[in-house]
Amino acid sequence: MPQVGQDGLFLQRFATLLQLQASPIKVRFAFSGNFRFFIDNAMPADTATNSQPAASNRRYMTFFIKTICSLLVISFIITPCKCQVNVYDGFDTSELNKIWATDRMVMGALEIQSQIVRNGHSAAKITLKSGDVFEAGIGKSKDSERDELREADNLVSLEGKLYEYQFSLFLPDSFPIVPVRLVIAQWKQNCGSNSLCSDDSPVLAIRYVNGKLYITVQTDSGQITVYKTTDEIRNKWLDFKCKVRFSRLENGQVNVWLNGEQIINFKGITCYSSKKGYADRSYFYFKTGLYRDRMPQPMTIYIDEYRKKELKE
Repeated sequence: MPQVGQDGLFLQRFATLLQLQASPIKVRFAFSGNFRFFIDNAMPADTATNSQPAASNRRYMTFFIKTICSLLVISFIITPCKCQVNVYDGFDTSELNKIWATDRMVMGALEIQSQIVRNGHSAAKITLKSGDVFEAGIGKSKDSERDELREADNLVSLEGKLYEYQFSLFLPDSFPIVPVRLVIAQWKQNCGSNSLCSDDSPVLAIRYVNGKLYITVQTDSGQITVYKTTDEIRNKWLDFKCKVRFSRLENGQVNVWLNGEQIINFKGITCYSSKKGYADRSYFYFKTGLYRDRMPQPMTIYIDEYRKKELKE
């Protein structure tokens, strides 16, 4: 029988055997040095006349107690988060809501303003300037730059679950019409630190290129365009509602409404597989703003009335 020689070593090894990618976890209790102290002091000291049997019994008992306690501790430490996502941001406060992360934008790119508003008192304004959050191209990819809001880590979407997003975007009439890659909203599959998938395109993206608005779905098989329009979209609010289930199975779906009219009803695979370097069960995060190939002209976009919720099935 193996001997446990360090605090929590057995627990650590046991926990590595568990697949914890199915859902987020909450840490409720920490494993402290008091556990070792309790074990060591709970056992009788070896005697001079019977040291070898006592030592052997003590090792077996220590391992047994630590095994039982480890299983109990696991039941406290690893608890699936059963809370359903349901958030809203009308950008009506002077400070940015905590549902957003700003690691994809430079300081000063975001402004909460009240001149162009979809509803309420104010809306977010993002202005991208040349060189903001610059990323050198990898392989055949071009150099890029961005200023984007990213949903907070605790709000990511889990593979196989159904979510509804609503948000309103506004491009002013001065917005440049250019034939370069531009993404104004996107859903990325988390790649972690795997270089195999680090340069992959978003699994779902709303793009505006050369005066055309289009939406793409990207999987192992490549990119497909599921919607395109050449209608003038500048100087008006675009109200999007998206119901999405990211899945590497055929139960994936993308349903999109634009200004109350359904424009996409897609069913099938909606994410990458492990063959591309992703975890067996992935999570996905939403971003909105401006992401483009590098160019000298500035761009401005307005964002308002953001909602996200997990749908019960």
